[in-house]
Amino acid sequence: MATDIEDTVRPVEAAAVMGLLPARPRLLALGEPTHGEDALLEVRNELFRQLVEQHGYRTIAIESDCLMGLVVDDYVTSGRGTLDEVMEHGFSHGFGASAANRELVRWMRAHNERVGEDGRPASERLRFAGFDGPLEITGAASPRQALTALHGYLSARVDAGLLPCTAEVLDRLLGADDRWTEPAAMTDPARSVGRSAEAGELRTLADDLVSLLDEHTPHLLAATSRDDWDRARLHGRTATGLLRYHRWMADTSPARMNRLLGLRDRMMADNLLALAARGPALVHAQNAHFQRVKSTMRMWQGPVEWWSAGALVSARLGAEYAFVATALGTIRHQGVDAPPPETVEGLLYALPRDRCVVDVSRLTAALGDPRPAPRVSPWFGYASLDPAHLAAIDGLLFVKDVPDTA
Repeated sequence: MATDIEDTVRPVEAAAVMGLLPARPRLLALGEPTHGEDALLEVRNELFRQLVEQHGYRTIAIESDCLMGLVVDDYVTSGRGTLDEVMEHGFSHGFGASAANRELVRWMRAHNERVGEDGRPASERLRFAGFDGPLEITGAASPRQALTALHGYLSARVDAGLLPCTAEVLDRLLGADDRWTEPAAMTDPARSVGRSAEAGELRTLADDLVSLLDEHTPHLLAATSRDDWDRARLHGRTATGLLRYHRWMADTSPARMNRLLGLRDRMMADNLLALAARGPALVHAQNAHFQRVKSTMRMWQGPVEWWSAGALVSARLGAEYAFVATALGTIRHQGVDAPPPETVEGLLYALPRDRCVVDVSRLTAALGDPRPAPRVSPWFGYASLDPAHLAAIDGLLFVKDVPDTA
């Protein structure tokens, strides 16, 4: 195995990332190998600033609840709410507590205010999005918010006789939200409401509402703003996705977890494709959600596999999708010490740079065959780089040491 890799690395700059790609991608996916480290988010923030200023990017999307993300987008585009309120209500997975996420939102709002009394023109404003479904590890949200928002949008703009139901019927079928959010349903399908008669009827109604939205697109675009229509489509995707997810929460077959993991990434992919239609975006999530190869995991009931959001999007967008993975040297406060020198992380760790962008094609050539063995992380929260997958990524960001955040 060759180890002379000094000439494969570049400074961490947007220009270096873009130099690895044949053209500006519509979706530039920046992965992270662990959550909760602001040092990685600070690098993301700086890259986004440079992509905005130098390469015409206007949107950033992160692995957070797509409906909650609307709260953040309203703030950065129009100043609705306060920064404290946005950080409390605009993020899922606990990401609102991150100082780096707070700085990102603050900077985006300031950027949009910078030109003229009314801020930047709408076409030049930065936009924020969450692209995850309203899902947590312990379960899924009620479809109430998405369904009622979609129904409300349509009922105000199309003939009432075309609607498949009234708001009162939706409310009756939805029932109490805690039926949908029961945490025990993740491990006990019998506790899920997803295959009840009411849930089945709601799936039919949601499908009819989404179809009605599509059928009346010309009128709706003329009667409302493009943003309002886009939000209605987001509510439609989310409602049908959640109802589909809840149905599989109630399943008892061996395919249950494969389908749940696949459905989550399918919801992510649908949201990413909608963002891609709007213009170039930087998207940020765990590496596994962006990889082009099939995802695998061992869970309590055995191995599961599914296609990630990145694999689904790549199949649709081709070269307009690019994936830059991130790998780390140490996270000492989590027990992740210096990587073994024979691993890819170990070879990069031996270089004098604290962080760098790596030309993966040149790195692969320098490594030769056989490839290094994967690093084995002592902490489950760090997903180490798999050298076998290098050919499926477009670039690599390496951060040598993550500061202690304890």
